Amino acid sequence: MLLAIDCGNTNTVFSLWDGEKFLCTLRTSTHHARTADAYFTWYSTLINHYGIDAPITDVVISSTVPRVVWNLRVFADRFFGCRPLVVGKPECLLQHTPRVDTGTAVGPDRLANAAGAFDRHGGDVMVVDFGTATNIDVVASDGAYVGGVIAPGVNLSLEALHQGAAALPHVDISQPDKVIGTNTVECIQSGIFWGYVGLIQGLTQRVRDEYGKPMKIIGTGGLAPLFAQAETLFDTIEDDLTMYGLVVIHAYNKEQGNI
Repeated sequence: MLLAIDCGNTNTVFSLWDGEKFLCTLRTSTHHARTADAYFTWYSTLINHYGIDAPITDVVISSTVPRVVWNLRVFADRFFGCRPLVVGKPECLLQHTPRVDTGTAVGPDRLANAAGAFDRHGGDVMVVDFGTATNIDVVASDGAYVGGVIAPGVNLSLEALHQGAAALPHVDISQPDKVIGTNTVECIQSGIFWGYVGLIQGLTQRVRDEYGKPMKIIGTGGLAPLFAQAETLFDTIEDDLTMYGLVVIHAYNKEQGNI
């Protein structure tokens, strides 16, 4: 059984892959001080709830928060007796080398998105990933990650607005009934929701124009379905794309005898 772990700035996701499908996905807040023992206590409690008792034989990790990687490594070694594959580290092989500026470090989540998108859809695709940041990842015809876009995430923008303007409340993101708000909450919701719809539409069109070929657009991340309700922003939505990409990268390293 493979345990795939994706640690982002806000949440850390654990998914169990049985070789054909994900059995379950667990989510916790990201905290750099969380110990290996604390991870295991949380993990084992939830796994017992799901009634899954198959042993973990392999672990693959993607982390955009470097300080948590050590404790996740210890977690894998201490409780599953395996050395985890960490995406983005020099020892992790990629099927397709990113084509970016020399010295540029590509985020492991973006590498996983590219691997998952190419395996499922082939090349000439872009992935719109709604996380702490809103990322657009461009995957070439041969499967290589060739760049993208980083914009502030939806919740990050809401929090910044609340923190930076004392008179404005913190609101939950939702699709408003109309664009012209008649109270403060409606005005903020309209600005955030329709503003991000416009941002995604504008950026994806500019990416397509610059790329010069037809491209498939994949939406992923928790807020992708919400924004897809308003406009036709994506050709498809895949909630598990990043985790599936980790599975693909792990399988390639296994095939190459790297792990």
